[in-house]
Amino acid sequence: MLAIVLIVVLVLALVGALPRWPHSRNWGYFPTGGLGLVLIIVVILLLLGQI
Repeated sequence: MLAIVLIVVLVLALVGALPRWPHSRNWGYFPTGGLGLVLIIVVILLLLGQI
């Protein structure tokens, strides 16, 4: 259950960090890439049964 909540929070943060939104236009793609990397790591750990 905790893993599902963590993935949902990371996906929402990833969508919020997209440079499409007015508050994040000046950030570029750096936050999206970082959050995407964290999301991939969490999904891999979930699939391996570590979470």
